[in-house]
Amino acid sequence: ASVASFFVSRVDTAVDAELEKLDEPDAPGLLGQTAVANSKIVYQRFRQLFHGPIFADLAAAGAPVQRLLWASTSTKNPAYSPTLYVDELIGPQTVSTMPPNTVEAFRQGGTVANTLESDVPAAQAVLDCLAELHIDLDQITEHLQDEGVEAFASSFTQLMETIAAKRQSL
Repeated sequence: ASVASFFVSRVDTAVDAELEKLDEPDAPGLLGQTAVANSKIVYQRFRQLFHGPIFADLAAAGAPVQRLLWASTSTKNPAYSPTLYVDELIGPQTVSTMPPNTVEAFRQGGTVANTLESDVPAAQAVLDCLAELHIDLDQITEHLQDEGVEAFASSFTQLMETIAAKRQSL
C-alpha cells in the first residue's frame, strides 16, 4: 500500500519565521500552530476524497485508500512539546514516522486519542488568521514541497551514483 507523505514541522518552521517578522499583536499567538492546523484541514479533505462519492466507485472496485503519512514529526523549536505533532495528528488511516527521541517522548507522555478530527474549526481559524496577516501558506508549502523534491532527488542521484561505482568495482 502506498502513502501520501506530508511533512509537518517544516511548515511551522517556515511560517513561524514569517510571523516573527511581523509587528502584529496576533502574530505571537499563532506561533507553532500552523502545521497542526494545516494538517487537520488536509485530513478533512482526505476524508472528503476517500470517503465520499468521488472515490466510491473505485472503492467498490477494490481500490485501497491511500493513507496519509505524517513525516517530520519531531519539533524543531525547543519551546514546543516534543510530542506536539504526534499528539495532535492521530486518526484513522494515517501513519506517523518518528525519530527515536520522539518515539521515546511519546511513550513517556504522549496522548493516544483521535485528535485529527477535533478542533477543526479552530484549525481553520488559524489558517484564516494567517491569511489576514498576509502570510501566503500556499506559497510557503509550495516552496517547501519544491525543496523536499529537490532533496529527495539529490539523495536518489547520489544513491544511484554510489551503486554504479560499487558495480564498477566488482
